[in-house]
Amino acid sequence: MKNYQLTDWLPTTKKEVELRGWDELDVILFSGDAYVDHPSFGAAVIGRILEAEGWRVALVPQPNWRDDWRDFKKLGRPRLFFGVSAGCMDSMVNKYTANKRLRSDDAYTPDARPDMRPEYPSIVYTQILKKLYPDVPVLLGGIEASMRRLTHYDYWQDRVRPSILVDSGADMLIYGMGEKPVVELARRMARGEALTDVLQIAYLAGNVVPREGDITLYSHEECLKDKRKEAANFRYIEEESNKYEAARILQSVGGRRTVVVNPPYPPMTTEELDHSFDLPYTRLPHPKYKGKRIPAYDMIKHSVNIHRGCFGGCAFCTISAHQGKFIVSRSKESVLREVKAVMELPDFKGYLSDLGGPSANMYRMHGRDLALCQKCKRPSCIHPRICPNLNTDHRPLLELYHAVDALPGIKKSFVGSGVRYDLLLHESKEPEVNQNARQYMRELIGHHVSGRLKVAPEHTSTRVLDVMRKPPFAQFEQFKLLFDKINREEGLRQQLIPYFISSHPGCHEEDMAELAVITKRLDFHLEQVQDFTPTPMTVSTETWYTGFHPYTLQPVFSAKTSVEKLAQRQFFFWYKPEERLNIIRELRRIGRTDLIDKLYGYRKKK
Repeated sequence: MKNYQLTDWLPTTKKEVELRGWDELDVILFSGDAYVDHPSFGAAVIGRILEAEGWRVALVPQPNWRDDWRDFKKLGRPRLFFGVSAGCMDSMVNKYTANKRLRSDDAYTPDARPDMRPEYPSIVYTQILKKLYPDVPVLLGGIEASMRRLTHYDYWQDRVRPSILVDSGADMLIYGMGEKPVVELARRMARGEALTDVLQIAYLAGNVVPREGDITLYSHEECLKDKRKEAANFRYIEEESNKYEAARILQSVGGRRTVVVNPPYPPMTTEELDHSFDLPYTRLPHPKYKGKRIPAYDMIKHSVNIHRGCFGGCAFCTISAHQGKFIVSRSKESVLREVKAVMELPDFKGYLSDLGGPSANMYRMHGRDLALCQKCKRPSCIHPRICPNLNTDHRPLLELYHAVDALPGIKKSFVGSGVRYDLLLHESKEPEVNQNARQYMRELIGHHVSGRLKVAPEHTSTRVLDVMRKPPFAQFEQFKLLFDKINREEGLRQQLIPYFISSHPGCHEEDMAELAVITKRLDFHLEQVQDFTPTPMTVSTETWYTGFHPYTLQPVFSAKTSVEKLAQRQFFFWYKPEERLNIIRELRRIGRTDLIDKLYGYRKKK
């Protein structure tokens, strides 16, 4: 293992700044997470990408916002800007359960302490900085800001809120993956140039006159009065987030100001993504945390991310909304360099915990004809059916696995990311692609599963799955048959772990009762389950809040009260004796006594 010096991390204190011989900083970043110098932690990525451009960057992790604000003052005033991020998760998802109960731990904090960040750090940190340094620009970034860039429904406050730019007072917001816009903004600030035409940013302006091609959304005030208009807005937001050639989006707020969202950058190239991952990360928590455990780091320290983006377009997921639907893959050489860096960690025993990404098996998948992709505005490349232009060849991924496994010192490379079985089962017109998919499935199950393989059917009802933008449940059953067959042939006793969601828009109690019967028939005692949690700016959240599907504007039922949610959730646990009586009562109440016999073997009585 390399012997690192304190100066190998971005400075976090005045003393660390002085150790570098700096008398001034260009950029100071504030993050709601602990500082882990690793490419999976956004603040570290932004700090390193700016450092690589020659800027003097410091990072203040989890500043104390309660006292005299000394953490916000200790490094003084940067020459260019302050950067603020709530962290790797939306702070409210991080702090609260789906039932709005306070969580007892925080995976991104030393020793999992739950009290080291406020609610909405993007707002709290920015407001403090603006009081202390009103003339210094503040740039917001990260998933919390990205998904709150326009009018959105906030589940935890149960109200529609305006762009986070309004509530925070920040000067600008970077949405999505921020390397390219933050570098461009820093360059222009240093030269004193205009900023408002930089791609992939949002900002507040006065009353803006639309240009040709702009999309003008319903105003924030119109959304407050009319849920259908709030739903209608979202279709444009999602479509423009997933296009090569997107439009500028405008939304009036307060009658006197306009939120301007510039189009995103085109997807990064492999070379640009390699550059981001190849920066000189120590891959370790800052030495200030010595002796303390950061659970989120423990989970990923022996894993390697091989691509960005996800073309699944699941209605409840923020991955494609934040990273985009177009897959950007790292080169094999870059991945191997990172694997070798992981191998140098002192506690590495030869096992990679995950060689994956937002989805396990989308590496190097893209449109065959890029010109068609550049015109496309579908939010998903695989729903309602797999796009005929999509290359679903698993050969590059197999070759990557083989290259990693050939490294001396690698005993096993596991795949911990979720596998898209619909891609594996897809029948391409090219026999070689189908053969590669079959080979991938066999190698995955035979050599890359750490006892349990995670997949996400999410539900059994065709109607609910359609709202979710997920494939039919029959495909999961087909995959399970193949999984069990390969296990038998390989002499393995591995488990398939399916994920399911209750109370999703479109889901009724009857759907959950049928889910219980179907999963019982498949011999699953479900563990990985959750209530649907509305998170800002997803199709599912907008449907749940407004009652209308953004693409059809047709009414959709959602379970909202705690009683309705509990009634649905209990069906996951039909096998628990303490749930049996309640489930039987509920089945009688909804007129599905036929399912009692299927679940419990009871005969119907008059």
